[in-house]
Amino acid sequence: MALQHASSGQVFALQRGDEDGAQFSSIALAKTDDLELIRLVLPAGKTMPEHAVKGEITLQCLSGEITVDAHGRTATLHGGEMLYLAGGTPHALAAAADSVALLTILLKN
Repeated sequence: MALQHASSGQVFALQRGDEDGAQFSSIALAKTDDLELIRLVLPAGKTMPEHAVKGEITLQCLSGEITVDAHGRTATLHGGEMLYLAGGTPHALAAAADSVALLTILLKN
């Protein structure tokens, strides 16, 4: 069965009260030819090794604390903060605390 993405105008929860913050999960909320929205749950200590995404991205920390290594420095995001990266920028993530984030990827450049 294919994953059902949100449709235009549909409301979906970015944070859920029944969340198990100790389990990593990545859920594609919506995807079009131009854009992908992904909800990430990152438990404390979870890392994502350095990688790059072709399109421009934003990472919005909804709760917790996420460190992002990019451009030769480390930025720390807390709930309510967001980071933009140009397409192709190598970056790595680490959750310093149980965290929830919204990742937006621009697929067409």
